[in-house]
Amino acid sequence: MPGNNVQRFREELMMSKAELARKAGLSTLTIDRVEAGRPCRLDTKRKILLALGLRITDKDQVFEGMREGARPSPPEQATERPDFS
Repeated sequence: MPGNNVQRFREELMMSKAELARKAGLSTLTIDRVEAGRPCRLDTKRKILLALGLRITDKDQVFEGMREGARPSPPEQATERPDFS
């Protein structure tokens, strides 16, 4: 479950990962990681926003709920433990 909308914005522009990477001056591996919701630097986010033709102020629409350096939340796990007494 990605923590951003980079892929959605990229696909709406009918742009490939390679094209976004080239325009942003990043590697396609970085684009893969960002679209997968992995943490990235603020400068990387800025480059992606500008390559998508967006303003820096649009960051919350693209990177919603994703803090710089934050890791995506792990899946919910059961909190109950069996009683072995």
